[in-house]
Amino acid sequence: MDAEISALRRAPAPLIHAADAIHMGAHPADDSALHRVRRAVYTPRHDWEALPEWDRYLLRVHAFALTRPDAVFSHESAAALLGLPIFGHPRHIHIFDARRERSLVYGDVVAHTSADSRPTRELGGIHICTVDDVVLDLARVLPPAFGLAVGDAAVRAGGLEPPHLVERAALQRNPNGRKRLDWVVERIDARAESVVESVSRAVIEWCGFPQPELQSEHRVAGRLYRSDFCWPGHKVIGEADGWSKYDPADARRAAEAVRNEKRREDALRRAGWRVARWDYADALRVDGLREALSRAGLPAVTRPNTAALRSVGVNRRSL
Repeated sequence: MDAEISALRRAPAPLIHAADAIHMGAHPADDSALHRVRRAVYTPRHDWEALPEWDRYLLRVHAFALTRPDAVFSHESAAALLGLPIFGHPRHIHIFDARRERSLVYGDVVAHTSADSRPTRELGGIHICTVDDVVLDLARVLPPAFGLAVGDAAVRAGGLEPPHLVERAALQRNPNGRKRLDWVVERIDARAESVVESVSRAVIEWCGFPQPELQSEHRVAGRLYRSDFCWPGHKVIGEADGWSKYDPADARRAAEAVRNEKRREDALRRAGWRVARWDYADALRVDGLREALSRAGLPAVTRPNTAALRSVGVNRRSL
């Protein structure tokens, strides 16, 4: 079963093949207005400099596809194309090559292989591994909190069920990263609505807090509110802010969102709930999330997993 992701993310900036430019009488290697994305492929420099790091990576993937149309993308490269989370600017372009006996690194490219046969698919003229293989591959190699975020996003996209991922993982013969893989696939949950919620789920567990209820509904004074995390036995609600609702380009809309959040929290507090709030940086630093929940009165019930907590936010696969 494969997730219903039916379209790839397009290149976020124009790509110019050197051969095409030369045919038109231009010499891109000598043009300071162009940025070299990879050998023989360029993009306007002002476009490159305006891109966030994850879109620069996506542009690198599209540039590689332009020069290697037969390539099958895997790992972060496939995730970027599919619109799944990537973290920072990954160092390598990742492709899958079933003809190889072992994986190989050359330049900024990693060619992977597998002892298990795996299907691939084509979308928009680009070959990629299936979504379930992308999730399982990244669960083995990413920091576990990030691997969980990829898995949550994939099942949230629809068509891919967590039990299927557990079954696929159990059938794979690759022993590398098995413990990390099992931890991720056993916890994937589509109710986590963002990367910050997924990472927070991992941090909450590793801090030793009790397991929360996700996306609970609370009827207060005739109105229905929903919470990201909830511990009914302790009357604690946790809110993980992604900030997307506070649009900096629309001051009036952002101000209204802030007012609505304050009214919502005031209503929940009047109903006896204590509300803890944190953002993505707080989750990555661990202490911000932990202190928010502790101040709200949520007790730790198990010993913290300090080794796992040290892995949060540390992604050596990224530049």
